[in-house]
Amino acid sequence: MTILISADMEGATGVTWPGDVEPGTEQWQRCRRMLTSDVNAAIAGFLAAGTESVLVNEAHATMRNLLLEELHPRAVMLTGRHKDLSMVEGIQRPEVTGVAFVGYHAAAGSEGVLAHTYLANSVTSVRVNGENGSEGRLNSYVAAEFGVPVLLVTGDDRTCEDATGPAGYAPAAQAVAVKDCVSRYAAVCRPPEVTAAAIRAAAAEAGKKAGRTAPATARTFTVEIEVDAAQLAQAAAIVPTVRRTGDRAVAFEASTAWDMIRCFKTVTTMISAAVEEKFG
Repeated sequence: MTILISADMEGATGVTWPGDVEPGTEQWQRCRRMLTSDVNAAIAGFLAAGTESVLVNEAHATMRNLLLEELHPRAVMLTGRHKDLSMVEGIQRPEVTGVAFVGYHAAAGSEGVLAHTYLANSVTSVRVNGENGSEGRLNSYVAAEFGVPVLLVTGDDRTCEDATGPAGYAPAAQAVAVKDCVSRYAAVCRPPEVTAAAIRAAAAEAGKKAGRTAPATARTFTVEIEVDAAQLAQAAAIVPTVRRTGDRAVAFEASTAWDMIRCFKTVTTMISAAVEEKFG
């Protein structure tokens, strides 16, 4: 029995502004330790629940943020970029019986600390079958397709609401708010000692529910993406199956979550490549 931890950074303890998560900055170096603390707390909790092994997938930016030298010794880490399933790479392994979204955040265009979906800017809205398209929601569809339940979500309070609220994508998951959103770049933060204890306790409880379920039945995913400049929609529409639905909007359909997340990643790559330094 293996638990996969998908570790993003914007929702980590203490993180509130871009410099906290941009590789190479002084604040990023500082916040890497707090992200590692959050992940270690989740690992410890899952192990306490009887989990045999934990695979941590680096899921933020360059995917080289966690401090391996400080990682819990009973976990292993998948680090570096270019993976078939990006943030949830490893979910396809048959031994994985649950996934945790640690350090996650709210969707593009939503209230939340450092809220975005894949791109820090440029993308202003993502909708999947009419639902707000956070990274957590998109990744949960992939997990469901492999029969892997989302057991734990950590981030700010808006992230927890996105996961376990009335319209949440993982209503049965344990959720831990490590900070409360004040604005996109401000939050009331709890100290690492406090958040680590809360995450560990939640993971220990969540681990009791680990276990593969029946894979989600086939469905069509309709993904709608709005951007902040017309040429970005033009660039996205170069991707096969993606059509332009407005000056600043595109959409596509996918028959599996596997195809949906891979197409979405391709679209955001094209959008990012079309951004000009001054004009966006």
